[in-house]
Amino acid sequence: MKQLLSLVIVGIFLSVGQVAFAKSEVVPDKQEIVKAEVLEVLEQKHEPVAGTDVSGDVQTIRIKLLEGESKGREVTVENDYLMLKKGETFYLLHTTNTVDNVEYFSVKEPYRLPQIITLVVIFVALVLIFGGIQGIRGLVSLVGSFVLILYVLLPGILSGYSPLVIVIAVSSLIIILGSYVTHGFNKTTSSAVIGMIVTVVITGLFAYLAVIWTKLSGFSSEEVVYLNFNTRGSLDIVGLLLSGIIIGLLGVLYDVAIGQAISVEELKLMAPHAPRRKVYERAVRIGREHIGALVNTLAIAYVGASLPLLLLFYTSSAQSVGSIMNMEVFATEIVRTMIGSIGLVLAVPITTFIAVMMLIKKPTQELSKEEIEEQLEKLAALEHSHGHHH
Repeated sequence: MKQLLSLVIVGIFLSVGQVAFAKSEVVPDKQEIVKAEVLEVLEQKHEPVAGTDVSGDVQTIRIKLLEGESKGREVTVENDYLMLKKGETFYLLHTTNTVDNVEYFSVKEPYRLPQIITLVVIFVALVLIFGGIQGIRGLVSLVGSFVLILYVLLPGILSGYSPLVIVIAVSSLIIILGSYVTHGFNKTTSSAVIGMIVTVVITGLFAYLAVIWTKLSGFSSEEVVYLNFNTRGSLDIVGLLLSGIIIGLLGVLYDVAIGQAISVEELKLMAPHAPRRKVYERAVRIGREHIGALVNTLAIAYVGASLPLLLLFYTSSAQSVGSIMNMEVFATEIVRTMIGSIGLVLAVPITTFIAVMMLIKKPTQELSKEEIEEQLEKLAALEHSHGHHH
């Protein structure tokens, strides 16, 4: 009898445990983002946002789904995100609770693809009109870069490969493709390509040390958090941060490296018998002004991208400037700017040295003092013209 009673009690506990586990098991909602059209604005009013002293507009709209499983269906939606007009198209988030089958509808984004396509068409047209064959080459290079990022870099990172290794490899491919397609196969382009690849490798290693040193986790935005959940924590988030730093550097790095290689080529044409050391010194001087302009451009670009966040913290009296700068969201941008700037600065001497070694032959005979002076005067004149141009 005691044994039977014990078995009954154990059974009850096991049953309760299974029920509790079943209730606690998380079942994800079913979601789809589809296009929809506003059929009618039923009501629009201005009311305070709960828990704040800010007021906002709220709409009640009747809409029609234009795609997805419920295509053609008409529903009524409460909208406090984006004020819409009758006949306007937008993207709708359709969420279905898989437990009780309750549906939720919310306005997601305005439909802006036609405007984006128009801007792209204008850009391409201007490049073709004013850029000519060089502009066409640049567009081909740009498309190739996006193909490498979409079909090599992103799948490689999602497959679990080291983000730092794969971003250096893909960056090198982008550099090689973009340089040779745009500027052709020649020694000048090759020297710039080698200079860029060497700079990317050095900058990548330096970025790795800097991120570890400053203890950045990579979780500085909501997108990264969502990505981590979507991939079940399988991604190397720190490596992803490093990848973003390197990819962000490529555009301005390309400009510096090509500019330095061409400067060496022009110096060679102007003074073909000048010593390598003198050509290197003159070319580096030309690059200094380029560095100043591009470092400023890089820093301002990052500030522009973070402007709303800067304003948010600027209006907060709860934190000091030091504590704000120490926050990861700001520290990440500071490190990103510093690493990018370091990469730009290093690109000048590295690319110039490689270009000088590849493009300028060592003189087979010693030049006279008068010939050396003549060559140096030509170099000085060309350097002055470059400096005035920049």
